Amino acid sequence: MNEADDAILEYLQELETDAGHRIALPPTTVWYNLVEELGVLDRSQNTVSRRMNVLSDADLLEKTDEKRGYYRITDRGLAYLRGELAASELGQCND
Repeated sequence: MNEADDAILEYLQELETDAGHRIALPPTTVWYNLVEELGVLDRSQNTVSRRMNVLSDADLLEKTDEKRGYYRITDRGLAYLRGELAASELGQCND
């Protein structure tokens, strides 16, 4: 896990509605908001896209639309953010 991973997960967590609906977004939109709008991350668009794919492989994000590449946070991703899942338990995310 790295700074980009945490920022991506935290951003997608913040988008959850009061009714518990999790918003799905493509990497480009996540990158734009984290880097250009909020200024919380200084990474390339390719890096954000690659890390979102890695987070999906670790079941922290789920790809909701294979063709368009939309992702949303999973229960496992929320558990990680709450501290219920250690980074050491995430395997390939640590690469």
